[in-house]
Amino acid sequence: HKSSRLERRLAKIVLAQSFYGHFYIEHNHGHHVNVATPRDPASARFGESFWIFLPRSVFGGLKSGWRIESARLRRQGSPALSPRNNIVQAWSLSAALFGTLITLFGWQILPWLLLQALAGITFLEAANYLEHYGLLRARRQDGSFVKARPEDSWNSDHLLSNLFLYQLQR
Repeated sequence: HKSSRLERRLAKIVLAQSFYGHFYIEHNHGHHVNVATPRDPASARFGESFWIFLPRSVFGGLKSGWRIESARLRRQGSPALSPRNNIVQAWSLSAALFGTLITLFGWQILPWLLLQALAGITFLEAANYLEHYGLLRARRQDGSFVKARPEDSWNSDHLLSNLFLYQLQR
């Protein structure tokens, strides 16, 4: 959610631990655009269980993030598989982190790395599930959706929720 170059780099580093680097692109350029619409894989549908939502959000987010990043690079005249690809950069960072830890601690650490990555992804997607569960933005007469508003999320900008959620919603 941050705009400074340092904070964006830190976001990539944090996501490296869970091998979830595509989230960096999809969340900011896909989810924020399509939130509370059927086009957003990270907005839980009314009546949808978390366990149905989870794979849709994970794989739909991966597909969306790759599509968004590929389109950005195409507009710049670069191939999708290039060092300029933010998702490739993030995955390379994850591979370097996992490779370093395996080198230092041996292959027996791999199951623990995978377990913590799975837990991180699950917690991140649980926040998405709760923040937008069952919400659907209104459509205009031309079929487009109205602009996203604070009402398109279940969180609120109050002191207590900010403290408990580490200002996640803002």
